[in-house]
Amino acid sequence: MKKRIFVGDFHLGSDEKKAVMEVLDLGRVSEWKKTREFEKLWANYVGTRYAVALSSGTSALLVGWSALRCQKRYSRRKKVITAPITYIATSNALVLAGLEPVYVDIDAEKFVITPEAIEKHLQQTRDIEDYLAINPVHLMGYCAEMDRINEIARKYNLLVVEDSAQAHGSIYKNKKAGAMSLFSIFSFYIAHNIQAGEMGSLNTDDEEIYRLVKKLKANGRLCDCLVCTRHEGKCPHRSLDEEDHDPRFSHDLIGYNFKTMEFQTALAVSQIKKADRIFCQRQQNVRYLNERLKKFSGVLQLPVFDENVSYLAYPIVIKDPKVISRKKLRAELEKEGIESRPLFGCIPTQQPAYAYLKNLYQDKLPVADYVGRNGFYIGCHQYLTKDDLDYVVEVFEKIFE
Repeated sequence: MKKRIFVGDFHLGSDEKKAVMEVLDLGRVSEWKKTREFEKLWANYVGTRYAVALSSGTSALLVGWSALRCQKRYSRRKKVITAPITYIATSNALVLAGLEPVYVDIDAEKFVITPEAIEKHLQQTRDIEDYLAINPVHLMGYCAEMDRINEIARKYNLLVVEDSAQAHGSIYKNKKAGAMSLFSIFSFYIAHNIQAGEMGSLNTDDEEIYRLVKKLKANGRLCDCLVCTRHEGKCPHRSLDEEDHDPRFSHDLIGYNFKTMEFQTALAVSQIKKADRIFCQRQQNVRYLNERLKKFSGVLQLPVFDENVSYLAYPIVIKDPKVISRKKLRAELEKEGIESRPLFGCIPTQQPAYAYLKNLYQDKLPVADYVGRNGFYIGCHQYLTKDDLDYVVEVFEKIFE
């Protein structure tokens, strides 16, 4: 029977089982002690003042942009420069929040938007007053050039928001991904570097953003207390009690139900405690595969190795699709039990949901278009053994022999 090499995996070990049992033993599955523990640990790990647990990375994006839209000083500005190559949630959240994604091209090796492309676009635009922010995506764990992006943002009076969904622990010039902007988001999806099934987080140093996100994730409730003290007979909204209005059930904003559960945050806590070990193993796997597959570097663009990158997966770009197409190569890998995924597709030119933008961006994003058609990824996760990695190499050798 052939091996099965998954893009991502999650083994419920003794630590994870113990974490889930603690939740069951306490008898409360809605947000409580484990969620607060996660938020404290994750804020400290990333290097921000605050972290808010949410139901997914997508909900973290949507509630973060909605928090900005609630503030009058930002409400008139609609356009956000962002990445064309990424999971579609990055663009979806912008659109659902009433904003307009504006795409610039990417670096061919690290798949992130470049300062040069951002600057060129802003120099050519005539409606700079309509721009709100720059939204870099740290794809596959590779960090965008945040110092230069922040410099451009200051020059044009723009905000910066990091999509760090795939970059838990990646480091850029001694700062972790997610700690270099107004706010950032993370996803703890099952295949990501730190896993909890389905969960997200928004990290920020800004107290106003933090309070708004706490309110909006709970359907815009009036209460925005950092810690509820009603059980102690203390409440800043006590005046509402005269008409028997509980501030937890009084709402001054239109929000969402994006709360998470104790099970997810408990699993995330168990993972954070071994995060560095997870990242080192993923890096070792990338280094090993690069060394063994370099014989195919004339045909395949292998991932750039960097000790500061926490790799989500092992991205590959076919250099010459005339030699072998992505479709054929992925089919051959799948036939041998190696799971893969396309590298998302260029959103404005290749994603059906954004077909209305295709003519506008035709021929304007050549690198993203190429990567979107010819890029894919396989797993490099911490559960892979040396035998698994050797099997991957053997399969590539068999395909290209």
